[in-house]
Amino acid sequence: MTFLGKVPFVTNDTFIAPSASVIGDVTNWDQSSVWYKAVVRADSEHSITIGFCSSVGEGTVVNTLSSTGQLETGLPPDTYIGHYVTVGAGCVLKSCRVDDLVVVGDKCTILEGSLVENHVILKPGTVVMPYQRIPSGQMWAGNPAAFVSELTPDEKEDIQQQALKIFTSTKEHILEFLPYGRTFVHLEELEKQAGLQVKQG
Repeated sequence: MTFLGKVPFVTNDTFIAPSASVIGDVTNWDQSSVWYKAVVRADSEHSITIGFCSSVGEGTVVNTLSSTGQLETGLPPDTYIGHYVTVGAGCVLKSCRVDDLVVVGDKCTILEGSLVENHVILKPGTVVMPYQRIPSGQMWAGNPAAFVSELTPDEKEDIQQQALKIFTSTKEHILEFLPYGRTFVHLEELEKQAGLQVKQG
């Protein structure tokens, strides 16, 4: 959906569930997905990015602070979700940064100015407080988030596999709800434009 003249950027193999809302200055990388009843809302001056093969789970809300200023860190209050990130159902992410290869469990909250580094697992229900940093290679849980353990090599490897598994499952949903794919829509638009040019010529 368009907001303030900004339209979300969605690739041909991005899955946006029919009941999900993606609004404003949002960039969806290839193989990303936004699931049922999720809301990705960049309806302020700040952007949202969802990286390659990353997913936003059912009923999750991703947004940004509405203020026009910067965070206490001096950075803009954008929301960034990196590559191979799995965000579970019922989460809230606001003006935060989640780096690559992260699992965010169901019903987690990640608040403004916080940073979740690479190769992290947040257990379900974890609350990452404003400006909190979750270091790379660790598992955290609780409210507020607290260190649980270092990740094993198998746990780190499973993060990417989980993201790939979700992308594989999107193919069935794309076929069910978008039987012709977005490429067909783009082709129709090009054909219409070519037809207009021929008539004008």
